[in-house]
Amino acid sequence: MNKTEFLLSLEQKLVALPQNEIEVTQGFYSEMIDDRMEDGMSEENAVAAIGDIDTIVQNTLLEMPLPTLMKAKIQPKAGLKIWEIVLIVLGFPLWFPLLAAFFVIILSVYVSVWAVIISLYAAVAAFVLSGLAGILSLFFAQSFPAGLLMFGLSLICIGIGVLAFFGVTKLSIWLIGLTRIFLRWVKSLFIKKELV
Repeated sequence: MNKTEFLLSLEQKLVALPQNEIEVTQGFYSEMIDDRMEDGMSEENAVAAIGDIDTIVQNTLLEMPLPTLMKAKIQPKAGLKIWEIVLIVLGFPLWFPLLAAFFVIILSVYVSVWAVIISLYAAVAAFVLSGLAGILSLFFAQSFPAGLLMFGLSLICIGIGVLAFFGVTKLSIWLIGLTRIFLRWVKSLFIKKELV
């Protein structure tokens, strides 16, 4: 397959997307092919080195924003027929709450993940701040043993906070990665099966 055939095939498989998105994608892969050809590859080898076009289409669609995918999935190729308009209007009480619930579920997953992350960092901050407050309270200690106990407990709290910070950071990175996987799964619901 040469460059022109590849770009035409790419355009045909992405036809549901807006024209500017198709042009951006074609430009990206055209430049990639040109770069490989400048490095000494033949046109056919440069196209083959990019990979399978169906995989490229699937990855391109998964990188698109969710509203763009939804618009491409819902938007008809031709105008709507009268009976389709009537069905959409009559089905509104059914499909609109389902669509709203779908978006609320997606939003609640994101809010829940961020709430967990924020609460974990708040707990870490509470340990560190309580340790610092304990050190400041040394000035008000009634006796030397009480002050020594307060100093030891303050150091323990600061130590727990510092150690927990690293664990919470790793957990946060993992949770954010999990939300990316979730979003890719949601996007895959809007990708036509015949494309991949």
